[in-house]
Amino acid sequence: MKLISRSLLKLKRTSKVILAVLVICLVIRLLPYFAPIRAADIAQNQLAMQFSDRNGLPLGTLLTRDQEHTSVVPLNQISPQFIHAILAAEDGSFYHHGALDMKAIIRASKEAIHAKRIVSGASTITMQLARMLDPVPRSFSGKLSEIWLSWRLVAGMNKDEILSAYINRLPMGGNIYGVEAAAQTYFSIPASELNLAQASLLAAIPNNPTYFNPYQHWERLKQRQKYVLNRMVQEKYISGAIAARTSAEKVVFQSSQRGIIAAPHFLFWLGNQIPPTPLEKGGLIPPLKRGVRGDQSVIRTTINRPLQQFVEAQVQQVISSLAANNVHDAAALVIDNHTGEVLAYVGSPDYFNEAKLGRNDGVQALRQPGSTLKPFVYELALEKGLIRPNTILADVPAHYAIPGAKLYSPTDYTESFLGPVRVRIALANSLNVPAVRVLEKVGVETFLERLHQLGFEHLNQTPEHYGLGLTLGSGEVSLWELARAYLTMARLGEATPLISTFSNSPLPTPHSLFPNHTIWQLITNILSDNHARATAFGVDSVLNLPFPVAVKTGTSSNFRDTWTVGFTTDYTVATWVGNFNGEPMRQVSGVTGAAPLWNRIMLHLHEHQEPAGFPPPEGLVQLPVCAVSGLRPTPDCTSVVQEYFYPEDKIAYEGDNQFNLSPEYDEWLAKQQQLSLVSTNLRILSPHHGDLFLLYPGEEAKQKLEFKLAGNKSAPVEWWLNGEKLDTNSANSLFWNLRPGKWTLEARSGEMTDKVSFQVELASIKPTRRGFSISNSQVKGNRP
Repeated sequence: MKLISRSLLKLKRTSKVILAVLVICLVIRLLPYFAPIRAADIAQNQLAMQFSDRNGLPLGTLLTRDQEHTSVVPLNQISPQFIHAILAAEDGSFYHHGALDMKAIIRASKEAIHAKRIVSGASTITMQLARMLDPVPRSFSGKLSEIWLSWRLVAGMNKDEILSAYINRLPMGGNIYGVEAAAQTYFSIPASELNLAQASLLAAIPNNPTYFNPYQHWERLKQRQKYVLNRMVQEKYISGAIAARTSAEKVVFQSSQRGIIAAPHFLFWLGNQIPPTPLEKGGLIPPLKRGVRGDQSVIRTTINRPLQQFVEAQVQQVISSLAANNVHDAAALVIDNHTGEVLAYVGSPDYFNEAKLGRNDGVQALRQPGSTLKPFVYELALEKGLIRPNTILADVPAHYAIPGAKLYSPTDYTESFLGPVRVRIALANSLNVPAVRVLEKVGVETFLERLHQLGFEHLNQTPEHYGLGLTLGSGEVSLWELARAYLTMARLGEATPLISTFSNSPLPTPHSLFPNHTIWQLITNILSDNHARATAFGVDSVLNLPFPVAVKTGTSSNFRDTWTVGFTTDYTVATWVGNFNGEPMRQVSGVTGAAPLWNRIMLHLHEHQEPAGFPPPEGLVQLPVCAVSGLRPTPDCTSVVQEYFYPEDKIAYEGDNQFNLSPEYDEWLAKQQQLSLVSTNLRILSPHHGDLFLLYPGEEAKQKLEFKLAGNKSAPVEWWLNGEKLDTNSANSLFWNLRPGKWTLEARSGEMTDKVSFQVELASIKPTRRGFSISNSQVKGNRP
């Protein structure tokens, strides 16, 4: 028995402890529901974000995550007319009662009993705020919960704090909340500037925002405005005469453009860069709030809205012109070289077209960059002394053993080889084999490290993963990263962050990661040499502008992506054309896909003032060389050009005029000898078979087309056009004035002959740039 008694006693003690713990837990659990609520506890920290361009023009508003347009302003920045109107309409005795208005409750009860229905409500502004914070069912228990929350609000906040929280949460129609958002949306003014007519109309909306919608139910809203004005007379805020005049006053709801006006991809990208503000402070309040994130002030971006809208229009026009080639998407980025500021940012032709994947952001998307990385491998090789400006590179068949794979044999898009070429010719014409040879000298790991320094953060695989194909675009980069890297080139190796907003914080200081200005100047000089790239692009391509510009194109494998990135001394422009769904384009390369878009933007940027020229490479000397061999000209050299040399290479240049081809040229030489034995080795380089040229009104005398043969022919050449022999003494090339029609061009030299067909059509408008051709011919391999 004693043992049982002790056990029972122990059990009672344990039960008391457990009960005490449960009570404590319950109290802790319920404590937040008893604590006073303070203004900081319900602060609207996460709001809609409003953006403007660099000159204050609105770009648009990003709504909160639950799609509300909310702007918060303190009470002293709200028109007194609106404060008086909302108090009169909703709670005339607000400053004279507590959480409940007992007089109003008694009055409402008497009216309900007499009329046998609810005639008027008795909810105070505090109770309405409680309902906004924690919506509950319209039931007896729900009303008790609302009253309890109202008492907690009164216990922790003064009247002005309660009124401010209420006014900034008022439902003002649609997804608009708060008087500031309503004033901006309906009248394009801040809440502080509302006059009596505007204020009384806005104060009429919250009673039933859908029923009193100003765009759909104007007469209803006017009737409610009269009620608000009469209540203001009763509360002695205004006189009857003023109320009558205000009711008759014409008010125009001019409704500033809602949503996004321009640069949607940029705004959403920028919105994701802004860190979210902290949520509730203290953690003692159950989840009551709506709201998401942002800042109530307008965020001033670096975008130039007129330029942005021009680029958006050009993107749509270019895509429309390429629709027959299975091209659906494009993106563009414009940077101010002097500051690094983003002036235009277009992520797709139509952000709001979900069926066409319009929300995909082509500026940030990762795609294969084609040949656009080649300039950086040449720059690095020059920097390390692995090649020199006058180096001769071998554009001949090459084979590389790849562990676990077939032999890697890079080729150019023409599937032909030029043999010995200068560095300038190799880079300007985007030749693949020389670029791979240069990367082999540099090393993939070293080049990858340099690309990381240039800001290509998404190239995060191992060097073995990319291999020698890295210089041809085997990795994935974004248009943003490419533009930033080319901006570094434009600034001669000075790495500059891209700036998207103006703020009070100091801008990051540009730093020179790559201080050898001479090499960057040389790369820029090559990329701006229109004659050097004529073999691949012709002398009057879309890349040739009437002012100095450095530019590089790129096309990914299977024609899924085309790129054009270039710069003047003032601006860097990067464009991409392709398909978000990964489908290959038809008969489109960098020069016919992304380049026309790049061309239009560049011409527009410099419409009123041409840019300054690029400075020549410092410390280098120019010497004449034979265009074919790259050596000092000899009597049999048919074309002489100027090339840059290091001063210390001048002695070797003057003393050595022998160029003995190494064994790596043997395969190429053998093929050249085979070609010389057949009649088809005479090849017309320009125009291409199937080219279409546009002849613009008023330009008939200026527009000429070059007929050009591959290589240098010492034997006489006859040119025939549509069966008629042209009167010319030129052998390898001649210029012909464009004339409308379908043409067949034939070159004859002894037993050798080559023939191409092309077409010239009259254009309907005068060009804004020099004419260029659009090829309809099939292309093979990778385009530059």
